[in-house]
Amino acid sequence: MPFTKFLGAAGLMLVTGAALAAPVSVTTVLDPQEQIRFEMGDGTPHFVLAVRREGVSEGEGALAGAKVTEFGWHDIKPPMGGDPRGYLRFEAENGDVAIVKFTVRAVFMKGAEKPELHDDGFWELVNGTGQFEGKRGVGVIKIEPAGGPKRLFTLSGEIGDRP
Repeated sequence: MPFTKFLGAAGLMLVTGAALAAPVSVTTVLDPQEQIRFEMGDGTPHFVLAVRREGVSEGEGALAGAKVTEFGWHDIKPPMGGDPRGYLRFEAENGDVAIVKFTVRAVFMKGAEKPELHDDGFWELVNGTGQFEGKRGVGVIKIEPAGGPKRLFTLSGEIGDRP
């Protein structure tokens, strides 16, 4: 009987824990404010782009409607792939801040006219203030061209309480 009670309590905690997380689905067009491109100088097209981009998020959930700043480090090795990573700082209208860490794998694939770049990865909420204090979050991220040097960041996932 005690084992059955344990299983019931564990199941209740799992259901309750899942109910506490809130879905997030936002897009943000980020426009470069500062960037430095480091060429490797080894005869390959390998480069690293350090960038600060800014924009405003749209969509659903706690990150929607926030001012967004990317602090990114994009290590790109055309035509093989790359490893963009960095942080997104979301500042809600009330001043609350969410710090999201992202890791992406960039893969080049054959396109009709030129190679197509696919940037897919994951994100996690690592810190925050106000409504984001004591929270954790996780989900998927996609980066796509948005005209010129602008990039469209799409994040979906969930945010809930830290354990």
